[in-house]
Amino acid sequence: MIYLFKLRKNILIALVFCVPVIQASTREDKAPLIFIENQTSFMLSCIDSAILKPASWDKYANATKHKLVTPRSIEDNGLLRLVPSSDWCSGFFPGNLWYISELTGDKKWEKLADKFTLKIEPEKTNAATHDMGFKILCSFGNGYRINQNENYKNIIVQSAYTLTKRFNPKTGLILSWDHSRDKWVNPVIIDNMMNLELLFFAFRHTNDSMFYKIAVSHADVTMKNHFRKDYSCYHVVDYNPETGEVLKKTTHQGLNDSSSWSRGQGWALYGYVLMYRETKDMKYLKFAENIASFILNHKNLPADKIPYFDFDAVAGKSTPRDASAGALIASALYEFSTYSTSKANYYRTMADIMIQSLEKSYLSGYKSNKGFLLGHSTGSYPSNSEVDVPLVYADYYYLEALVRSKMLNEKGKIEFNTK
Repeated sequence: MIYLFKLRKNILIALVFCVPVIQASTREDKAPLIFIENQTSFMLSCIDSAILKPASWDKYANATKHKLVTPRSIEDNGLLRLVPSSDWCSGFFPGNLWYISELTGDKKWEKLADKFTLKIEPEKTNAATHDMGFKILCSFGNGYRINQNENYKNIIVQSAYTLTKRFNPKTGLILSWDHSRDKWVNPVIIDNMMNLELLFFAFRHTNDSMFYKIAVSHADVTMKNHFRKDYSCYHVVDYNPETGEVLKKTTHQGLNDSSSWSRGQGWALYGYVLMYRETKDMKYLKFAENIASFILNHKNLPADKIPYFDFDAVAGKSTPRDASAGALIASALYEFSTYSTSKANYYRTMADIMIQSLEKSYLSGYKSNKGFLLGHSTGSYPSNSEVDVPLVYADYYYLEALVRSKMLNEKGKIEFNTK
């Protein structure tokens, strides 16, 4: 605890003298670790209550076959929104608990993390979704990284095999959504880059080159078709599943089809940084540098470096921000700083600024927001869904960024420890 105070004293000092946007608070409950532990303990109590009385939003609430297991966000009426393991967000809260166990060294968080992680196990054979990486790696993946549990490893590998069932050799891509066939024939979303890490894990533990080849194929075809000349990316690219021909390029959660949805740019940056980590192919490093340049030099990136929900949205106080995009980009930049030779200090400094901004102006007040750490994220602006609310994955990437920053300060490197 004392070490973290010294490590992040610049942030704590800023919190003493600055009034957060969300609500004023005391110095004690804003201190990163104290706040994180207290707020998460409060969330655990909110989860217990919400299981007894689920939010009305949840279409699974009255379906006994869909057991609600983890938090995702908050309803308009203030109730905690829980989701079943099949939801793409189900693995983030277990991941949060694993990260808190790392940051604190307290075994009670590891026990809680294991409890919530095991609730996600049914997903290991769910081939109806591309989000296997989000669900399984955030939960079981972090758990395995910390405790080397063989059962965790086997579940992760099984999940990777399940994900390969969605690979189409004719497109060279992993299919994303099965829904909305009135809009798309064979949609692939930029978010899917994040699930490739699961395949690399399986490759390392099985030596089955199929996993490696699928991941590289998906990344390369996405690189070819998802990006514009300025290295911004589309959200959704639709393909002919028989020929691989691109049918159309659109967005689902950004401002419009020609805009640059902020979290999508974050998925892209993170995805190609991890591609370099796993392959050491310089083309991915260079590509990630170009994506980072687009993000960090964009004229609409606010001074605090936390993006609006879309880089092409009209800048203004009423325009929703996306704290989840800021946290995601910061985490990616911390890792990227360990690979770049010319911009290492720059990437790390920018990540530090983003984290300081999140802790200065985006943290929830203690015992508010049902225990979520961050507010002011945007899920899908066009659908008016989850706009300016806390989102579990914002907390996840914020905590991941803290863990990575701590590793860099203590060891000068980020240890993934998944072999």
